[in-house]
Amino acid sequence: MDLTGQLLIAMPGMDDPRFARSVVFICTHTDAGAMGLMINKLVGDMTLREVFERMEMETAGDSAIAPVFFGGPVGTERGFVLHRDANRLHSDPLVIPDGYVLTATQDILSDLAEGQGPAPFLFTLGYAGWSPGQLENEIAHNGWLTARASPDLVFGTPHDDVWDAALRSIGIDPMSLSGAAGRA
Repeated sequence: MDLTGQLLIAMPGMDDPRFARSVVFICTHTDAGAMGLMINKLVGDMTLREVFERMEMETAGDSAIAPVFFGGPVGTERGFVLHRDANRLHSDPLVIPDGYVLTATQDILSDLAEGQGPAPFLFTLGYAGWSPGQLENEIAHNGWLTARASPDLVFGTPHDDVWDAALRSIGIDPMSLSGAAGRA
């Protein structure tokens, strides 16, 4: 199973409160494990302007008002930009199927600060990571549902609505889900 470029949708019974009602965009999934970014949880009311100020970058354009997302509990001091602009392939980008790109270099932050960055984009602090077999085990134990990612869902849906929208994208009414797991 390769979930690269797919979404994970937390089930209501998710044991880890950091992932409750989360939607995670999977950036890479191999035999060595998985890495993804939560796309629906904000770091308070922090904006990119605060990141730019901490890095002593001058700002121009609208990107400074973009929210900062909590990408996950690993490496929370590190920023990641998920975008769709393949023309902005800075050093060491991760090209993800269906037109997504993950960049984690200062070059892209400089471009965003100058108002020349990719659009659409999401900026996250931290990421979610799984060791080999861990994600598959969590899925088998009803921790996650999977869904196809769409640019509209990833970049165009208000963060408060992403969990419901992701469930609806696979034909599930969020009100019909139970936190109890079982097997038939």
